[in-house]
Amino acid sequence: MIGHILYTRAWIRTLDGRRIPVLTFGPLSIHPEYQRRGLGKILLDESMRRAEAMGEKVICIEGNPAFYEKSGFTAGSSRGIRPAGAPADQELPYFLVRELEAGFLDSAAGTYDTPEGYFVKDEEAEAFDAQFPFKEKLRLPGQLVLQEPESESL
Repeated sequence: MIGHILYTRAWIRTLDGRRIPVLTFGPLSIHPEYQRRGLGKILLDESMRRAEAMGEKVICIEGNPAFYEKSGFTAGSSRGIRPAGAPADQELPYFLVRELEAGFLDSAAGTYDTPEGYFVKDEEAEAFDAQFPFKEKLRLPGQLVLQEPESESL
């Protein structure tokens, strides 16, 4: 396998109380031997074309703006959308959105709910990892570490 992208359902909770379905993905990965050849962008763009063909309207992600802006992603804050738990006045350049249907986000200001499955308790991760031979955990440049947001009400 050369590359991989996995989408899942997420939601935007709008300021007027609606719950809008969106897509998110992660990770997008390309085998190290094939990186720096444009394959990540090709995989991403084709996956978005297919999502649009399936009727999806918007994608929200957390990632490197320098990479994702090349495929039409913009800062979520420019559309009035921020991750749940993030201060309303804080700029989060890594939180990005991409409309698949032009104008879909025009009345969708609110908060993005990261899917629950993206959060893992440290003790659960340690118990899972204990099933395998030891491997040093590294934090590499470009990795985001998600922390479960505190509950909030709009």
